[in-house]
Amino acid sequence: MQPRNMSMSGVVDLAAVKAAQEAKAKAEQARAEAARQGGGGAVSPADLVIDVDEAGFEREVLQRSAEVPVVIDFWAEWCQPCKQLSPVLERLAVEYNGRFLLAKIDVDANQMLMQQFGVQGIPAVFAVVAGQALPLFQGAAGEAQIRETLDQLVTVAEQRFGLTGLTVDPDAEPGGAAQPAPATPAGPYDALLEAAVQALDAGDLAGAVQAYKNVLSEDPANMEAKLGLAQAELLQRVQGVDPQQVRKDAADKPADVTAQIAAADLDLVGGHVEDAFGRLIDTVGRTVGDDRDAVRLRLLELFEVVGGEDPRVAAARRALARALF
Repeated sequence: MQPRNMSMSGVVDLAAVKAAQEAKAKAEQARAEAARQGGGGAVSPADLVIDVDEAGFEREVLQRSAEVPVVIDFWAEWCQPCKQLSPVLERLAVEYNGRFLLAKIDVDANQMLMQQFGVQGIPAVFAVVAGQALPLFQGAAGEAQIRETLDQLVTVAEQRFGLTGLTVDPDAEPGGAAQPAPATPAGPYDALLEAAVQALDAGDLAGAVQAYKNVLSEDPANMEAKLGLAQAELLQRVQGVDPQQVRKDAADKPADVTAQIAAADLDLVGGHVEDAFGRLIDTVGRTVGDDRDAVRLRLLELFEVVGGEDPRVAAARRALARALF
């Protein structure tokens, strides 16, 4: 089955908010069920590293990613760097004690999965969180870099999706983990968030914007609503524009703040994250006063769309600070 949300270039994922809600609900239900059973549902350390093929991908990766981040190690028997990297990942999976699950995919036996993830060479390491894929690194990597990447992954999984990982019991029988619990009852804002997602699906961007604002008026820290609002407002701004004219205006008028902001919106919707950020940072460096503030504020809005934990956002924030000061 085609993994959902497998585009590696786009950043505006209209399913992200809904996936986050579902993932958080399942995670909370799993924790509640484990507590009710007195710690039941724990996995053995041996269950933290699994071999996955195309037939089991949906069940063992996509479905499991609703309760724990799944790190995917694309490897092959003939790949010497893989033989160096894989043991490190396997050791860290046990050391991280259920904060992520390691899925090993043999590219020779699973060419379709390799193509779906856009793997160009191995070793290649990806992650799937709440059904959404993201590349981590490709080629040889030192353990310090791997640890830093994994730390960022588990932090994002917990903060954005409420995934705190699996409960590990050294005495548990391998392969004896309980199945995920049924969905939890709806939370206080689930109906509004679901209405927003449905509005997005129907192309009613104004309705989606209002639904997200309704949530934020009651719960200003709601991450799903913040992300959804940023995405919906971005799509609303580019709706109905002529892309060729927008890009022509930006090329012909490099000092025109409005033209550069409009082009940056298009860049981001098209998945050209660095181009969008770079365009606005360059514009910040060429402007002053109210124009500079307008560009800076739009850039901060685009940071919200991509997510503050994304390394491209971190790099752009540093570049923005240099441009401002």
